Amino acid sequence: MKKGSFTLSVLIGLLTASTGIEATEALQQSQDGFWLLQTSAYTRHFSPDPDHNNRQQLIGLERNEGSGLLYGVATFRNSYDQQSTYGYIGKRFDSADYPVYVKVSGGLMHGYRGEYRDKIPFNRFGIAPVIIPSAGVHLGPVTAEAVLLGLSATMVNVGVRF
Repeated sequence: MKKGSFTLSVLIGLLTASTGIEATEALQQSQDGFWLLQTSAYTRHFSPDPDHNNRQQLIGLERNEGSGLLYGVATFRNSYDQQSTYGYIGKRFDSADYPVYVKVSGGLMHGYRGEYRDKIPFNRFGIAPVIIPSAGVHLGPVTAEAVLLGLSATMVNVGVRF
């Protein structure tokens, strides 16, 4: 089985397993806000390079307020296998009819160093401003998000809302 097929199978399994959550409970969580703990499941660079790392090992913790405001922090291995962090704030836009959303976050990223310092724009003193859009789906407490990483890559994250 290909890696992409396996990841897709895992995502479908997680989403299917979560359908037992009552809709009213999910609505209440959305109104009150929630925490999101997530990890990276798949990464693909648009222009593959032997130096690229496609295993980000991302661990992120994000607070989503009922108003849609969000803020969080993530630690991960960047495209060049350097330990990096991203602290951010943003906004989530939920669909009124479906368990889907889009969000945009902006913040500061640290971790692109040495010969890879210029691989991320505006990286002064090892810290660069970034804006990251994503689209996701949630079924009960389980989430899956497609994240656009500039013009370099896309990543799929999976997580749990609590």
